[in-house]
Amino acid sequence: MNSIDILLPLLAYLLGSIPIGWIIARLVFKTDIRHHGSGNIGATNALRQFGTTIGILVMLLDMTKGILAVLFAKSAFGVGHPLVVLCGLLAILGHVFPVWLKFKGGKGVATAAGVFVALSPWNLLIGLLVFVVMVAITKYVSLGSIVAALSLLLFHLIDLIRGSSRDYALLALVFVVVAMIIYKHRTNISRLRNGTESKISFSKKGKA
Repeated sequence: MNSIDILLPLLAYLLGSIPIGWIIARLVFKTDIRHHGSGNIGATNALRQFGTTIGILVMLLDMTKGILAVLFAKSAFGVGHPLVVLCGLLAILGHVFPVWLKFKGGKGVATAAGVFVALSPWNLLIGLLVFVVMVAITKYVSLGSIVAALSLLLFHLIDLIRGSSRDYALLALVFVVVAMIIYKHRTNISRLRNGTESKISFSKKGKA
């Protein structure tokens, strides 16, 4: 094992741990996003607190963290190397447990989406379509995220059964990410069961 094998995964974690939602809230709105709404630093809370444009911006930048982590790893290790998958996982863990915010971050959905854009784009596209349809029908982002994550796992299992993929490291990553997303949404699941989960609405509020 050489230094790049250690350095790049560490950089992937640090990249993922950049708290985009927190930074934008601080710079643009002079507030701490953790003190508003759900207290989450991710795109959904940003959308609710600061409007659709900011919410989409946070989502895209959080996705970019995952994309860049994987692309850097691919350029260093080559496509299919297990360390590429590890870098993707560490970018997601960085978002969920950012060192800059005492390891209290977001739920990892957007950063995970970015990782799978770079690792498994077609299955991710199906997952995104599932997410959009679920949110459009139910107005619950949490439900859309959970169902989309499960659909991503389903299609990777189908690929394995059909023999179109033998990337077991990627499949293991999908299992871990789906389990983590469901765990991070455990309070949302409870609210969904009780009928108290907040529905999403699109607005232009939150101008600086």
